[in-house]
Amino acid sequence: MGNYSIKELEKLSGIKAHTIRIWEKRHQIIDPKRTDTNIRFYSDDDLKKILNVSILNNNGYKISYIADLSIKELTNTVKQLSEEKTDAALFIDQLTICMIDFDEVGFEKKLAGFILKIGFERTLLEIIYPFLTKIGVLWLSGNISPIQEHFITNLIRQKIIVAIDGLDVKTDENAKKVAFFLPENEMHEIGLLFFHYLLKKLKFKTYYLGQYVPFDDLVKSVEIIQPDMMVASISYSPSARQLNQFLKNLAETFNGTDIYITGQSQLKQSLSQFKNLHFFEDALALKELFSSKI
Repeated sequence: MGNYSIKELEKLSGIKAHTIRIWEKRHQIIDPKRTDTNIRFYSDDDLKKILNVSILNNNGYKISYIADLSIKELTNTVKQLSEEKTDAALFIDQLTICMIDFDEVGFEKKLAGFILKIGFERTLLEIIYPFLTKIGVLWLSGNISPIQEHFITNLIRQKIIVAIDGLDVKTDENAKKVAFFLPENEMHEIGLLFFHYLLKKLKFKTYYLGQYVPFDDLVKSVEIIQPDMMVASISYSPSARQLNQFLKNLAETFNGTDIYITGQSQLKQSLSQFKNLHFFEDALALKELFSSKI
């Protein structure tokens, strides 16, 4: 069960903490519980309700009208709205609710509907990527369990793997080769799978080495593949010393290969000291970068 502060509710819903407090007092939108020391906290049900309230309010519904809706009426109104619109924020909030409820059927239905409307690539860029960021906030605040995170990321992972297998692209004999890997201690591969999908679609020769790749195995693989470029992701937080040592080994071992790495913002500064290591912000940035290298 979630246990959210008002600041966490603000981050997840996009509604200012001050506004949430006003809605509580004037409209009784939600009724927070309090700790023994009189500090507000909110439940999963509170989060789900405020997400739905946010959806309707952002789409022109007055808060006085929303406040009079029952939970069922609120949910049905959001459902009807989602069938009419292709608003990214609306769907991200709905996917968050599906994750909290372990609602696989609802998640699959909503995701499939959006893919039909705007296509797989745009769905990943505009819906899934921001959704994963929201999951990160929930995970860091301790408000979703590892099981909930694994549940939802496995559903997304399956979708991306099927999409990669389904790409009908003919790669030129002389196409540049790109190897994808996650270093040791790195298990979060959704982003890397998506990068693989994007560059395979751009007709690069792609080699997906996977998660938690020991450095010695990486060296052996690169000797065989001889990629023109490599792509990696680092989302965990090693110490500055460990990170710099890893990047130094990477840069020196593969000094003739450009390696593109994404991760936390402090990574950018660490990478700047190595000529062949390059930081990229997100999937869209990677796509634009590699579109010029075809």
